[in-house]
Amino acid sequence: MRFRAQQQRNNSMPEINLVPMMDVIMTILTFFIILTMTMSNFQSVDIRLPGRGDGKSAGTNNTPTKPLIIGLDVRGQIRSREIGAIDRAQMTQQIQAYLQQNPEGVVVLNADKDVPYAQVVQLLSAMRDVGGGRVSLAIQ
Repeated sequence: MRFRAQQQRNNSMPEINLVPMMDVIMTILTFFIILTMTMSNFQSVDIRLPGRGDGKSAGTNNTPTKPLIIGLDVRGQIRSREIGAIDRAQMTQQIQAYLQQNPEGVVVLNADKDVPYAQVVQLLSAMRDVGGGRVSLAIQ
């Protein structure tokens, strides 16, 4: 009889306690969350906001210089407001003359929206070769 009683007790499923396993999993998860947060790079931009003032610029000349606007139409023709249709050599000369007369001036490329992007980048690159960091692309 004793033998049958032992068999009945052994047939029941053993009980598994999951609480310690859950504690270990939560600890590992917390470790990886903290590790991810510390290893991520937060990129920031340092900017200087204007201080309080009377609204005038610090320079002696309070009138801003007008930018030189170079246009590029759908046919790939370069245009200047002052001259009209020009080629790249004339554009280079005009940019150089403008930047000599206006040391604080900027040159803006205003391309038509239907011009292929490759043409815009090529012209902008040629303009930057002449004007450096004072050349920008107009966006509408």
